[in-house]
Amino acid sequence: MKTTLHTEWTVADICKGFTYNELEGKGLFGLDGRLTIQPEYQRHYIYNDGKRDVAVITSLLRGYPIGLIYFNRTPDGNYEVLDGQQRITSIGRFVTGKFAITDEQDNVQYFSGLPAELQQRILQSPLLVYECEGKEHEIKEWFKTINIVGIPLKEQELLNAIYSGPFVTAAKHVFSNSQNAEVQKWSHYVKGDVKRQDYLAEALRWICDSKGMSVDAYMSQHRRDESTGELECYFRSVIDWVAGTLTMVERDMCGLEWGRLYETYHYTPYSTEKLATRIKALQADESVRCPRNIYEYVLGGEVDKKLLDIRIFEESTKRAAYKRQTAEAEKRGISNCPLCAQGNNANRTRIYKLNEMDADHVTAWSKGGATSIQNCEMLCKTHNRAKGNR
Repeated sequence: MKTTLHTEWTVADICKGFTYNELEGKGLFGLDGRLTIQPEYQRHYIYNDGKRDVAVITSLLRGYPIGLIYFNRTPDGNYEVLDGQQRITSIGRFVTGKFAITDEQDNVQYFSGLPAELQQRILQSPLLVYECEGKEHEIKEWFKTINIVGIPLKEQELLNAIYSGPFVTAAKHVFSNSQNAEVQKWSHYVKGDVKRQDYLAEALRWICDSKGMSVDAYMSQHRRDESTGELECYFRSVIDWVAGTLTMVERDMCGLEWGRLYETYHYTPYSTEKLATRIKALQADESVRCPRNIYEYVLGGEVDKKLLDIRIFEESTKRAAYKRQTAEAEKRGISNCPLCAQGNNANRTRIYKLNEMDADHVTAWSKGGATSIQNCEMLCKTHNRAKGNR
């Protein structure tokens, strides 16, 4: 890969023809139309937090260098930003009046309101730009290398760079666009930041799991596709199934493995009213220690209790139950294990030590029994293992 250092470009040159795409799709241009600031393989702009974008402008006003910037020279003789997109976008947004800074006297200042000399200080600030020229795989490999420092690229951001093309552009327009009206609905079930590609990553994960293939393979297979119809259709099918089957919207529903649950249960008929009632009851049950798994538990027919991590009896409860049972057993001359006391062998009158017994629900938890002293019964370990969920 060939590199050439440019020192002749200033902020004014870079900002010439700057446009900021509010829809966050492919775009952002500068250098009088010769520079694509946000090519397909770049992540979205994430510096607009009132801190990092302001820090870039403050550095320019103080005469501080803002670091090396890397451009990729394209076959048509134009340029794409390899590294420095966040800094360049911050500068362009400030110069075009998209945000303000606070000066040393705590006055809010937009670029247009700055004294002329400060405006010129920003516009005439020189930039150090390396122009890189090479084959696509060389450029992409360099892109990954220079992004090791700073704010690390997420896995999906890297995949977008590797498989950049029409498919990634179309996918980002749908799944990485904070202006998409559907995002609010999706946010009930998908966790993460739209701009950092988390929604796109989840959509790809769901469809790839359903096909038994890797995300890399899927993106490679569809790289030249102009449409993401299959991906969008599957993603919306999952979301619509969840929203239609589980009519409540709870905070702990966000980030669950809905793609897997859809594949496992979407052919099963449910009474939405019964599901809602049962879920509400389980949410109120203090014995349930993993409420996020309630949804999978009820969808699966309430078979796998391990999902809920049912609260076990406290040691103090076990000791109280043991003391109560042992006192009564010694008084009656029978075993302090109620099941042994019903037998006809030598254990019928055996008094077990506390460490030889386990606590059990008199009425099984799955049948409505609470994890309380009133529903606690001490059994010998043999009988407790044999009882199970009867």
